[in-house]
Amino acid sequence: MVEDIKGDAVMKVMRLADSLPQPIYSANQVLDNEAKAAQHLGLDLFELMLEAGKASFDVLTQIVDCDSAVLIIAGKGNNGGDGYVAARHCVNAGYKVTLLVLSEQEQLKGDAKRAFEQLSGLSLSVNFEPSLENAVQKINAFEGDLIVDALFGIGFRGALSLTWQNVIEAINSHYASVLSIDVPSGLCATTGHVDSVAVQSHSTITFIAFKQGLLTGKSANYVGDIWLATLGVQEAFVQEVPASFFAQGISGLPNVVPRNPTIHKGSIGLVLALGGNLGMPGAIRMASEAALRSGASLVAVACHEHNQAIVCQGRPELMLAPSNPERLAASSFIEKAKVLLIGPGLGRDSWAQQLVKLAIDSDKTLVVDADALAIVKQANLFNSDWVLTPHPGEAANLLDTDIATIEADRFAAVMAITNKYGGICVLKGAGSLICDGSRVIVNTTGNAGMASGGMGDVLSGIIAALTLQTGSIMDATRLAVSIHGQAAQQVTKQHGMRGLLASDLFEPIRKIVNQY
Repeated sequence: MVEDIKGDAVMKVMRLADSLPQPIYSANQVLDNEAKAAQHLGLDLFELMLEAGKASFDVLTQIVDCDSAVLIIAGKGNNGGDGYVAARHCVNAGYKVTLLVLSEQEQLKGDAKRAFEQLSGLSLSVNFEPSLENAVQKINAFEGDLIVDALFGIGFRGALSLTWQNVIEAINSHYASVLSIDVPSGLCATTGHVDSVAVQSHSTITFIAFKQGLLTGKSANYVGDIWLATLGVQEAFVQEVPASFFAQGISGLPNVVPRNPTIHKGSIGLVLALGGNLGMPGAIRMASEAALRSGASLVAVACHEHNQAIVCQGRPELMLAPSNPERLAASSFIEKAKVLLIGPGLGRDSWAQQLVKLAIDSDKTLVVDADALAIVKQANLFNSDWVLTPHPGEAANLLDTDIATIEADRFAAVMAITNKYGGICVLKGAGSLICDGSRVIVNTTGNAGMASGGMGDVLSGIIAALTLQTGSIMDATRLAVSIHGQAAQQVTKQHGMRGLLASDLFEPIRKIVNQY
């Protein structure tokens, strides 16, 4: 972390992981309120631009040495102004700087023009190039170590023209590292959506507060390492704009209830897992074992009778509940269970539908995953005491749309699911979203190694177990999603991402859950 002190304000430059938890905001929230926050501290937007450019330079120095050649590609707006300030600091530090401005000089206005004028008399190469075709050639000809993307900023949304796409593709195909200022150009800072192409950055520095679109969905393909520069005004900004969206990491999370010396298995409680239809024993087994490893003292499984031996093999701690829905309804398992987990390997036949009805009628807290989500949608069910855990395909089914629409605005999707079906929704994927109807929390743990079968089943088991051990379902869900990602990070750090199995997470889950 880097700190610059100006008067009473402290500007912090922090990596994403080091800064969490944090409130996050849409692009419009920042654009509409940054001036007000600055005014509270006696600052204007030009002074914020100077701080943003300096912070961009500070991150730049973490990427390349001062004897490096740097190409700063700037637009005519305030994002370009941040780039001009960074260029000035680079020149003063000894970098070999080429500034490529994709406009006519006469088009520079306001603060961006003031920032450019401060470059007068400095030793750098300045090229105004309104022809995007010529700009592509100049990008391709650059022989240096770093490209700085200062083109569009957080106000961008929508589609790029073909010529602008060619500019961005030239940046992406260049061998130099890329630093994006505020947001990779072409990416929507509010949703994370990319219509056609966006700059694929090695690092992105954003200002004042995290923009929510940088943290979920397809944005992971573009943002690289994310840095935050508060510009000394974050505290005033948060007071001006109360947040309902947040980002979480590994600290500042809810804790499980401590175990007193006389606690017993009955007081912690039973998770009853429903699923594992004919030919699908693996999913319910993984969910159930994940519940055990996450601290559930008792776990029973109601699966197809032909799967019972497979489900319990090698894990004698699992109990078997009746497979027949009528017998199960009359059993002590339903009576004693505090949480029902339904869906992994469930199928969609009449047996599966009877189990879903049984779960709903039980008035227990539910964790609903996989095939059970399709049955919930088919029956148009609503429940305020469940956690729904769809991946984007399942979310599309719940909302009668397609995956592309879900991924274009994951925040809107998770809120729509919660409003339509009640309870809490976890929209899985890179930057999983957790919504309880009033808050949305972006999880930042995990990695691409988790793209393998059974990961969602393991998550549902963790949620079910932690629901027994925390003060609220939302707390349990938040903690479970973080632990799930942390476990994958620990395994892949040691062994790499390829070949990661869902069952590889069991041992690290056990260790991590004991840290909270």
